[in-house]
Amino acid sequence: MATLTFKHIYKKYPGGVTAVSDFNLQVKDKEFIILVGPSGCGKTTTLRMIAGLEEITEGELFIGDRLVNDIAPKDRDIAMVFQSYALYPHMTVFENMAFGLKLRKTPKEEIKRRVDEAARILDIAHLLDRRPKALSGGQRQRVALGRAIVREPKVFLLDEPLSNLDAKLRAQMRVELTKIHKRLGTTFVYVTHDQVEAMTMASRIVVMKDGIIQQVDTPQRLYDTPANLFVAGFIGTPQMNFINGKLIKKGSDYYFTFSDETKTHELKLPAEKNADGKLDEYVDKELIGGIRPECIHDEPVYLSQFPDWVIDAHVDVTELMGAETHLYLQVTEEQSLVAKVSSRSKAKPDDDVKIAIDVTRLHLFDKDTERFIVH
Repeated sequence: MATLTFKHIYKKYPGGVTAVSDFNLQVKDKEFIILVGPSGCGKTTTLRMIAGLEEITEGELFIGDRLVNDIAPKDRDIAMVFQSYALYPHMTVFENMAFGLKLRKTPKEEIKRRVDEAARILDIAHLLDRRPKALSGGQRQRVALGRAIVREPKVFLLDEPLSNLDAKLRAQMRVELTKIHKRLGTTFVYVTHDQVEAMTMASRIVVMKDGIIQQVDTPQRLYDTPANLFVAGFIGTPQMNFINGKLIKKGSDYYFTFSDETKTHELKLPAEKNADGKLDEYVDKELIGGIRPECIHDEPVYLSQFPDWVIDAHVDVTELMGAETHLYLQVTEEQSLVAKVSSRSKAKPDDDVKIAIDVTRLHLFDKDTERFIVH
């Protein structure tokens, strides 16, 4: 197996377009690393540079201890699984999986052993005699994975491999991919724009925007301590609520306040938010507050327990999601919020309600730099 090391990688195209800029990352052996970001952020370009399908403009890429900038794709000991499966329609599943090994002149007995083993891992042993047109989308995806597995590469590269599947099958394949990664004990580098895939499967997530790494961390730490507004808004469903407000100080207490012409909301911040004095330089300045939907409550127990954090809201829309309800709220003329509350909530559209914002979970961001101040 292998590590991957990126040292100041750039990808520049003619005409001055920079697709990837100063990319630095150390991928550990056997890690499941996922690159996420919106379309055009450079994640697939990065994957293709690992594969050797895109030339690196600047910087160094190591697979293990070997510098691979000038190594041909076939000699990099990697295997790539594409979004489009790319199966040969006239070949059986067995022949599709064995094709790469045949090109390498691998002995027939070894080919059969590897294909049978991969088919067992992927639960497609009963499909080896079928052709791709007789398979479902999920089965075709497993064959594409099997074709990569039989190569026994040091690194697996997966480019949005689940995007062509329906929602239910995608959820099943997320679980299967996680199991396969554990069984194989191989380094996986996976590209997706779906942050649910990233949160559920990754050892670590690399969040990218405009070719630049925004943050690299475990899924939980990305969720709890986003480095900036972009990461905070990209990770999480529904996404984090952002509130344009101001920091004020009354005596020794700090308040995050936001208002319109008719009302002002003041949320008293817990003392630990300013444990290291970070807030002092932001007093009387405009900030952006961030609060996750699940940190906004409408249950009476919260309202009575945290009176300093209760504000008035108007319910525009409710969405019953089964185990939970999403409330779309208006709290000032310009400020709306989404709350994720219990499915037993009695809130109905056009109701005026009181909500409690769990200010211990409030994130504050610098309005100019968009970097976090406190979590």
